[in-house]
Amino acid sequence: MFKTKTRQTAATSGDGRIYSSADVSRLAGVSLRQLQWWDEQKVVSPSHEGHKRLYRTEDLVEVSVIAELRRKGFSLQKIRRVLRFLQKEMAKRLTEILNATSDFHLLTDGKSIYLENDAARVIEILKAAKLPMFLVSVSDQVRRLTATPRKPVRSETVAAVKKAKAI
Repeated sequence: MFKTKTRQTAATSGDGRIYSSADVSRLAGVSLRQLQWWDEQKVVSPSHEGHKRLYRTEDLVEVSVIAELRRKGFSLQKIRRVLRFLQKEMAKRLTEILNATSDFHLLTDGKSIYLENDAARVIEILKAAKLPMFLVSVSDQVRRLTATPRKPVRSETVAAVKKAKAI
């Protein structure tokens, strides 16, 4: 069988929320198979409970950023560099991002990577860039992901229908 990487419990994550694979797939706009492959390749390694993958808010943000960069044509190798940088910075700044105290933007050309919250600095980086820069608003991704109400999983819906029929 697979050896799984264990992660810290949700109590130590940014806001304590836990998301299922189905929730992450729906919120980030990626397939369940893509999530499974990223876990197997150790791109994003959620915690595991049996065969279930459980994602913290930090994992959900990472998946969302990865999906956005993939849509923009980034290779997985370049995304891994961005993720290493983002994981270091997110550990320091996730509370600020979740509390929406300021807007954070990830800028990258695949080699240089910046996480900025000052709009003037973002403009400076874009002006000075020698290669095309891609911008992902991490704050907007977080707001979009955390503001969406959770849709019940199919199994919960089926259980509710069976309960209603029993009455």
